[in-house]
Amino acid sequence: MTKQELQNENDDMLIDGQEPEAPGQKQGSHDPGEFNPDHLKLFYGKLFPCADFFRWMSYGNDGKHPGCDPSYISRREFSFTLDNDIFLRFQSFHSAVELENSIREKCPFKIDIGPVYSVEPTKRHAYAQSGDNVFAPVERELIFDIDMTDYDDVRYCCTGADVCLDCWPLMTIAIKVIDTALRDDFGFKHILWVYSGRRGVHCWVCDGKARRLTNEQRAAIADYFRVYKGNENSHKKVSLTGLALHPFLVRAYTEVLKDFFEKGLLISQDLLSTEERYEMILELIPDAAIASELRGRWQDNRRSSSAKEDINVVRWEQLKHLLSKNKALGLRRCVEEIVFSFTYPRLDMEVSKHMNHLLKAPFCVHPKTGRICVPIDPNHCEQFNPTTVPTLSQLLEELNERGPRDDLDDEWTGTSLEGAVSLFRTSFLQPLLKACKEEIESSYGAKLQQSKNSFSW
Repeated sequence: MTKQELQNENDDMLIDGQEPEAPGQKQGSHDPGEFNPDHLKLFYGKLFPCADFFRWMSYGNDGKHPGCDPSYISRREFSFTLDNDIFLRFQSFHSAVELENSIREKCPFKIDIGPVYSVEPTKRHAYAQSGDNVFAPVERELIFDIDMTDYDDVRYCCTGADVCLDCWPLMTIAIKVIDTALRDDFGFKHILWVYSGRRGVHCWVCDGKARRLTNEQRAAIADYFRVYKGNENSHKKVSLTGLALHPFLVRAYTEVLKDFFEKGLLISQDLLSTEERYEMILELIPDAAIASELRGRWQDNRRSSSAKEDINVVRWEQLKHLLSKNKALGLRRCVEEIVFSFTYPRLDMEVSKHMNHLLKAPFCVHPKTGRICVPIDPNHCEQFNPTTVPTLSQLLEELNERGPRDDLDDEWTGTSLEGAVSLFRTSFLQPLLKACKEEIESSYGAKLQQSKNSFSW
């Protein structure tokens, strides 16, 4: 790629709101103890499920039905991040073989997926020079990005990009709440949850009606989930207004958030064990008298008569008891607001609102941890353990131990990646492609009937 071409790519990134890394930050930098870029060639050559990946991105437009759109996949943007911060944006491909060859040749540190455009991304400059500026996103999965760093004010076990089994359940809760709402409240069926490889999760909503949403419609759905409205300088970050909570919020609270807070986070993070920590919660109580009474009790270090009772649980019960005696709606709602403040999903709203955002593809290798971005089963997400996700070095060791085998259709068979690929295929890809085929055939049949009717006398 020439210097001018690189400049053009970076210019396009700014137009799309995707700013390059700040000077000195290398997106392609890596920890040599966890990730070896030299191993990527073998990974992409043997383990990356490129054929399944391409079938997903094609959405049934495989040329096997007269109703297929032959230009569909070639209008999809793929972005490659190479070593030394080289960004290759607006890549597009016409076939699975072409995509696979490019990935194997370039061995990208990261593969990002963009929208489907009105014309092929690689030809966008030609259309611009002709004066016919028709290059615009026309289709894109509805996506959600949830990052653990946004929870740093409510977890004490880790900070930044670090995660452990005490704070990871915050991601589990996010999956449970968002997935249920997407299915029950919006009727979406084809939803893929993916571990980001380090500190968060990504959600891909792939139903046809989701992919064709306008930016305004995406923003409306994102706002449906908006409860966490605070910033780093505000104490009260959740405000549950109105005489009654929305049914979605009631369901989230009663079925997920309340139990997780009281039986998990409250104890695992010692939220009320020290003055510094319980002051954060007292600041969320709008009645100064009640907050002062609780503060007095806790400063006197009054404990339950039972030494076995956890101090966090004892203090939480005291807080709930005092607030429940008050008839003011704002105070009775305060318990729920505290729980929401500490547990409710914190979404990157801008990622969900606009079609032109890039999002990392599943089955990439995270360059910091070496972990594979594997799918997560939302029905059993509480069983997902980020610390046991297969790494690049682990997979290559498994290949070496197994040795060459000619009887395998898929090289990942027998490795730690097998379960992840199987989950992707059976729970997501196969039902999705079946629905896509039915939609294509139904649309094609309707067009044929319309054509027949237009020629009838």
